[in-house]
Amino acid sequence: MVFPLYDDNTDRTIVPWVNYAFIALNIFVFVVLQKLGSDTSFTYSFSTVPAEIMTGNDVVTSPRVVEIATGQQILVPGLGETPLSVYLTLFTSMFMHGGIAHIAGNMLFLWIFGDNIEDRLGHVKYLVFYLLCGVIASLAHVFTTGVFASQESSMLVPSLGASGAISGVLGGYLLLHPKRRVTVILFRFLTQVPAYVAIGIWFAFQLISGLGMLGGGSQQGGVAYAAHIGGFLAGLILIKFFDSGGRKAEPAY
Repeated sequence: MVFPLYDDNTDRTIVPWVNYAFIALNIFVFVVLQKLGSDTSFTYSFSTVPAEIMTGNDVVTSPRVVEIATGQQILVPGLGETPLSVYLTLFTSMFMHGGIAHIAGNMLFLWIFGDNIEDRLGHVKYLVFYLLCGVIASLAHVFTTGVFASQESSMLVPSLGASGAISGVLGGYLLLHPKRRVTVILFRFLTQVPAYVAIGIWFAFQLISGLGMLGGGSQQGGVAYAAHIGGFLAGLILIKFFDSGGRKAEPAY
């Protein structure tokens, strides 16, 4: 696998305030509102639930005890009441996370790749681009869950995280900066690779994992791969509409 650390920002001309704001908002929601993930009532009320998006109706369930593969029984929180329209969870869910590792990985990717997209598009266009990719990613997850879920209960599994929106950023980055050097840990070695290699390996993993779980629903192991793929494809397509024709040339290497 490939683990990016940083990229070349020598040609960046603006301060990426929107990207910084997204990172700060994600951290605020996770630390203050989700209480580091311990406030399941808040989390299960504002996450995206496929059944709610498909029907437009808020679903409230009771906590239940389930037995996992090891034979251990765990308590699964019930879905809470969403005080506003359930469709707003398409936005709220992209600022929540399931754990420290989840938010740390997402914010690292956003820190590395988001600033270059904002520098190219400008603040306002980047804001809209990011949110739109996130919504499309969530809808991709909802659609694939409805089509491929092997159990009806999968429709009640909430999804959350910035991964879908960030996948859109990666899609845009791939088209705008394919040859930009990215410092990565690749198979335990520290090296530099073109962005198309770093992002290409990442997308290949998402695609293989996503195809592998189609028979068992759209979410496996807590990862909504359909959202990653959907967000990435949305970024690839939308970046052409949001990019004003290239404010500056890609630096040569």
